[in-house]
Amino acid sequence: MPRFTTFRLAAVCALALLLTFVFTAIAAAKGPLAELRVVGSGGKVLAEKPVPMADTSVKTSPKAACFGPENGGSGDSAQLKGNTAMGLLASGSKTIPALQPLLISDAFDFGIALCGVGSSVAKGSSSWYLKINHKSLAVGGDAAKIKAGDEVLWTLARAEAPSYKYPSELVLSAPDTAKAGMSFTVRVMAYDEKGRSKPQAGAKVTGAAAPTGADGRTTVTLSKPAKLIARATGEIPSARAPVCLGGKCPK
Repeated sequence: MPRFTTFRLAAVCALALLLTFVFTAIAAAKGPLAELRVVGSGGKVLAEKPVPMADTSVKTSPKAACFGPENGGSGDSAQLKGNTAMGLLASGSKTIPALQPLLISDAFDFGIALCGVGSSVAKGSSSWYLKINHKSLAVGGDAAKIKAGDEVLWTLARAEAPSYKYPSELVLSAPDTAKAGMSFTVRVMAYDEKGRSKPQAGAKVTGAAAPTGADGRTTVTLSKPAKLIARATGEIPSARAPVCLGGKCPK
């Protein structure tokens, strides 16, 4: 009996080691990941998930004419590097239906221009605004370098006159777990173009009885697991923050 137990234990260990190798190989095959978040027209969240940083190609489109009818794409394929913000968006569009089609133009010397993502298309004074780790950049998306683990945000926004500043990005902090029917505190911060943060007053948060105060805080009560989101008029909504209840988490 002891001998059989020893063999069985050895077999279990060998199986566990094999599974570790398999999962490691799968993770390696996917390559490094970066967090892609896309917010379209009306603050609608089109994507919010880790995406492989893979080199890819995407066809430019004559319909990408948000910069003028003469500046649409040629129809040729554009090669995009996986370690760029535009490359990550293109990689995500291969598997996320809400990001299809991408309307991009190759009519400019400065690089690839983005007009549309899915049904959200830049019109008038609106344009696609890019932030990496809560900071905007002075280069185009195909030149904006990223690394594994970065948070990449593309949002359709409008720079309001006279300052021509883009909206702030809201960031919601919430506990990972809570108890049903018991209130807990969340906080909302607003990040400007330079990545500077301050508390956001007046933000509405999922499950909160009242908007955030001057310190950016409010209390939330849940009866079931939920993904919380913070919104404020004129600002970019926060990423969804999952909160688990009783060992159950939101899907």
